[in-house]
Amino acid sequence: MLKKILYILWIIILGFLVIFGLKNGNYKTFISSMENRSFDIRQEYISSAGLRPHNDNIVIVAIDDASYEYILEKYGEWPLDRAVYAKLTDYIEAQSPKSIAFDLMFVKSVKSSENSDNSLVDIFKKYDNVYTAMNLDNQDADLRKPAVLPEKLAVNLLNNSKKIDTKYYEFTNCRSIIDGILNSTKNIGMINVLRGDDGVLRQMPLFLNYNGKYYPQLALKVALNSLGLKDKKDFEITKNGELILGDKKIPVNKDGSVTLNWYGATETYEHISLYKLLKAIEGDNSYKFDFKDKIVYFGATVSSLSDIKTVPVDKVYPGVEVQVTYVNNLLDNNLIKKTTPAANILITLILVILTVAIVLALDSMPVIIGLTVTLYFAHIIMSYYMMIHHNLWVEIVSPIAFTILAFIITVIIKYLIKSRDFDKQYKLATTDGLTELYNHRYFQEQMQMHCANAKRYESVFSLIILDIDFFKKFNDNFGHQSGDAVLRQVAFVLKKNVRATDIVCRYGGEEMSIILPNAKKDEAISIAQKLCDIVASQKFKLSNNRESNVTISLGVSTYGQTDGTEPSKIIESADKRLYHAKETGRNRVN
Repeated sequence: MLKKILYILWIIILGFLVIFGLKNGNYKTFISSMENRSFDIRQEYISSAGLRPHNDNIVIVAIDDASYEYILEKYGEWPLDRAVYAKLTDYIEAQSPKSIAFDLMFVKSVKSSENSDNSLVDIFKKYDNVYTAMNLDNQDADLRKPAVLPEKLAVNLLNNSKKIDTKYYEFTNCRSIIDGILNSTKNIGMINVLRGDDGVLRQMPLFLNYNGKYYPQLALKVALNSLGLKDKKDFEITKNGELILGDKKIPVNKDGSVTLNWYGATETYEHISLYKLLKAIEGDNSYKFDFKDKIVYFGATVSSLSDIKTVPVDKVYPGVEVQVTYVNNLLDNNLIKKTTPAANILITLILVILTVAIVLALDSMPVIIGLTVTLYFAHIIMSYYMMIHHNLWVEIVSPIAFTILAFIITVIIKYLIKSRDFDKQYKLATTDGLTELYNHRYFQEQMQMHCANAKRYESVFSLIILDIDFFKKFNDNFGHQSGDAVLRQVAFVLKKNVRATDIVCRYGGEEMSIILPNAKKDEAISIAQKLCDIVASQKFKLSNNRESNVTISLGVSTYGQTDGTEPSKIIESADKRLYHAKETGRNRVN
């Protein structure tokens, strides 16, 4: 019965803790942050081991420290003259690249160099594979009037999934780029990024909502160009939470973002310093580049330009490398898909059931711990391989946390039951079933122990051996049930009227014994006489509602030279005095 109660209690506690975990914000935040860290560790290992090769056809023209210094010396100012970007684009386009993308925002017209802006605008009119960036924000309207963006930049998004909120990234303002570019091309994408609560960038939006319309990310537009979907205007998210891009199905998170797979630390992709390209267009033939069929991204990698992020695989990661990673993910359909809450619950239940089974089936705690730790490591390794081979983010922290909790509760309950069973078995081994007094075996053990203690500490103890007078008549005249009733009642009277430290045992048959720790002979005799008087003064119930007087005779011995210092001598001495009490009239102490 106790086992059932404890197991029901275990289920209630575990269920309560699961519900508490799901509803408690601090717990969820802690688990979420730990899970994100486990994702980062897996990504770090996969990328450092070279298990996920990047796309070699993506090249970054980097505004690095050397280029920034060269620009300041050569041109005398930053930002770089826009006419120079126009020349750079013409130079690259001569080699037939797949696309050119500027992870740079050309905001505000340069009044002192209007022709420079026009040169750049002409580039966007001239080439249909050149892309540039914009950014949405929530600045107050009294600081910057929200711009009305051209209709051609917006897309249509059909969301068939009830679990995905495509309006999660909704903005009220934007940092618009120069009108000439806005009006001359639709190859403009947003470059808003997402950082987790810990400041690490793991996810990116697909579409952003502004004035009730959807605007795609720059990386998405560049990827669509390479996939032959450049003019795609209508997008659909399926019931299963996947964005359809041709024959690709892109897993979408519930907030409308995607989780990136990371190919390596900074400079994983081919980097070309901008100053080398500038020298090339200035006529320096020592620099040769191959841009044929390449995706060329312009972006800042110098930290002083403040476009630095922290990502799972590197603490210092330029924004332009985030963009090319995003493009690479879309082209290879390498984006991470998270397991559903139902799948996480199922995994947790399996781990919990296996853990509980191990704890209940085995007795050796080292073996139990070894097997459960092996089980947890197996889950971690499985999640690692699922990320490598299936781009699947299987949760580690929450399932193992609940499994460890189940382990602790199961161990506690198991050992509570085991302790109770041990106590029960010990009681059965040391207790007389009829009288519920300690049995003869226990009596002998206690005599050995008390003699040893008395010898070691020079203390004293006494022993009473008693016998129920004329006990045979109860069995003969009233039946064995009456005899048993008398034994039980006498035993109860003895236990009730001795000291808490005294040990009452059934010695054998109708004989009983009492070990009196720290009791000298006079005190022992006094206790024996008290017990004798109490028994004699009561009526004892027999079978068939009969009653009878009962008396006992008692013999007392004490550890020492007179009665002996060995258990057998002390018992023999008390036994002799008991028989003397019976021979001299019974119902007395000797």
